[in-house]
Amino acid sequence: MAELKITLKRSVIGRPQNQRDTVKALGLRKLNSTVVKTDNDAIKGMINTVSHLVDVEEI
Repeated sequence: MAELKITLKRSVIGRPQNQRDTVKALGLRKLNSTVVKTDNDAIKGMINTVSHLVDVEEI
């Protein structure tokens, strides 16, 4: 199964609460922190919500 490497590239300061919660739920804490998640519909929806804050790479 494909995996996605998700990196937080922009700050959540001043962002709406739902975007802050989504970043936290993805497991991202600080700028440039990276997590690897499986590629499924739930994760894709979360990435879509914060797509302007993160970089996504398929591995």
